[in-house]
Amino acid sequence: MSVLDNWSDWKNFLGDRLNQAQHGGMENETVSDLAYQIGDYLANQVEAKNDQEKVLADLWSVASPEEQHAIANMMVKLVNNNGTR
Repeated sequence: MSVLDNWSDWKNFLGDRLNQAQHGGMENETVSDLAYQIGDYLANQVEAKNDQEKVLADLWSVASPEEQHAIANMMVKLVNNNGTR
């Protein structure tokens, strides 16, 4: 089972990676840029595995680059308190 199959698992996975980056000293701007790059890759290269990912992919496909950055930043905020720590 992939972390992409379950929304809660996906958020926890992202939360773990975000916590690692923050504790490793990565700056917020760098986190934001990486979130955008990951979002773009997922939207264009990975098939959505659940309803939430389908909604995100659909929103990403119609968003301007500025809106895509906003979506990426919201995902960072969403998972900020997730993860196994």
